[in-house]
Amino acid sequence: MTRHESSPTPTTWSLATAHTADRGSFCAALGEDGIREVPALRGYPGAFEALQDWAALAPGLRAYDPREAVPVRGARLLAPVRYPRTVLCSGANYRDHLAEMTGDGATRVRPFFFLKPPTTTVIGPDDPIVIPADESQKVDWEAELAVVIGRAGRDIPMDRAAAHIAGYTIVDDISARGPHHRADAFAEPFAWDWLASKGQDTFCPTGPGVTPVWLVPDPHDLPIRLTVNGHEEQVSNTREMIQSVPELIAAASALITLQPGDILATGTPAGVGLPRDRFLHPGDTVEITIGHLGRLRNPVTARETPHGTAHGTLHGTAHGTARDTARGASR
Repeated sequence: MTRHESSPTPTTWSLATAHTADRGSFCAALGEDGIREVPALRGYPGAFEALQDWAALAPGLRAYDPREAVPVRGARLLAPVRYPRTVLCSGANYRDHLAEMTGDGATRVRPFFFLKPPTTTVIGPDDPIVIPADESQKVDWEAELAVVIGRAGRDIPMDRAAAHIAGYTIVDDISARGPHHRADAFAEPFAWDWLASKGQDTFCPTGPGVTPVWLVPDPHDLPIRLTVNGHEEQVSNTREMIQSVPELIAAASALITLQPGDILATGTPAGVGLPRDRFLHPGDTVEITIGHLGRLRNPVTARETPHGTAHGTLHGTAHGTARDTARGASR
């Protein structure tokens, strides 16, 4: 078995939010054979609403088998959680990514977090990632395993973190490297613009569903693969994670209350575009697989202004040295 391979995983399913013209949005299951009905979740318009009752629903869902459920015809998948109260992202949490960005993968960094605006960044499978046409924005990809919270908590001890997890999903932490470092900052603490880099509309693809925690026995042993137009860019494993999932939950909940439906992305491995000066362009397609969590696919399109012209960068041409950009963007 190679470094980034993982042991075989069982047939699984994930909690999904689906939509049809006649039903609108509803909670369903996504299995190997497509979208299926979940009788226990009938009446819930989506996974977010079901997650508010997760403590009551989870015991009954453990025995659910999508192969025995009624298929749903003509439905499309939406973002599984519409919309989390908080999208919390962990930075600099993979050894191989630190090594590619700084040359040192041995440092054990303290947990570092930033936020994405949930209702405007979160999109689902096959939704377009809309990027500025201005290439100085340098829009990059970041495949990430994300934790979905099922039980609220503050100051959660590591040994009790698992009880607060509903499941896991895939996140693509889309990042504009160009405007991240600001040359016009009046002081060093204001030199990094995390909102311009990480918080633009559509910059948080998620999905395809939320795989329940009991179907992911070891979140620290999942292969990660991201491709752009079929070309492998990120090939790694969650074993490269520095801070474990329980450590991240403990650290995050020491700062804020985690609530049902919140998404906590755990960081990205090596293979981002920045070190190689490779970035996304309109017409590209990004695909991510993480273990048996499914496949997240998103096309890339250009943002247009109301007047029909391509939208440029807020901060103009990217400034700062490549070293500064790499250090600040290290995820």
